[in-house]
Amino acid sequence: MGAADIVPGVSGGTMAFILGIYEELIDSIRTFGTAQFLGAVAHLRLRQAFAMINVKFLLAVGAGIVLAVLTLSHALEYALEQYPIVVWSFFFGLVLASVHVVSRRVRSWNVLLGTATAIGLLGAYALVGLVPVETPDAPWFLVLCGAVAICAMILPGISGSFLLVLLGKYEFILRAVNERDIVSVGYVGVGAVVGIVAFSQVLSWLLHKHHDITVAFLTGLMIGSLRKIWPWKISAGVSGEHNVLPHMFVQGHINTDLFSGIALLLIGFMVVIILEHLASRGEEGK
Repeated sequence: MGAADIVPGVSGGTMAFILGIYEELIDSIRTFGTAQFLGAVAHLRLRQAFAMINVKFLLAVGAGIVLAVLTLSHALEYALEQYPIVVWSFFFGLVLASVHVVSRRVRSWNVLLGTATAIGLLGAYALVGLVPVETPDAPWFLVLCGAVAICAMILPGISGSFLLVLLGKYEFILRAVNERDIVSVGYVGVGAVVGIVAFSQVLSWLLHKHHDITVAFLTGLMIGSLRKIWPWKISAGVSGEHNVLPHMFVQGHINTDLFSGIALLLIGFMVVIILEHLASRGEEGK
């Protein structure tokens, strides 16, 4: 999840869905915003409050995300600059396979669920086509960025990193992490904590009360997000980048980027299928 969250266009929520921990993650985060938990903390019944939290699960996932962000941010930043087609191809394969895996969690497809998928698809497709803007570096805006990005990070198909790009703060925050700018990262962290606790209340309710239509909508988000992570692009100046179809030959020579991209796309696809298979076996063994 941490590695996915670093890359603009890829969602950590998608990885959570693939690995079979999505609903447990949302329900575990939701606990922090419940009246019972807040009441116990307010009355200093800390042992009671602690007992309500899915501690081992959240610590394991949280530690993995933090570790990935701290250790992989340099490598992914370098790889995106030097080998963009290879990186985007791998993540395109991941998300493409994720659409297949997540859609199977809908028990029975119908017109309503198809409509929800189409709405999610069109919404994500339009969102990822927006052009980044210039924004302030003020503390209040960094808090807002943290809140918005974390909500996206737990939505499959919507990348928190990409929303930071749209808000004009992706490079600023990535640099802050790499340079250990604790103050700036702290402001973003405050926003993230508030945003994820508040948003998880809504998402948990939707998954429990309207599971299939919610998953169908999330599937649409993932399909629409494929527009952003298509590996082959050309620069379009101030309007950003345009997706293009790759050519087999470039200036009379075989386009090696095409074949390396296809290879990494297939590897990414198979990684998801294997992970989903392992997760399913783990569920059956419980």
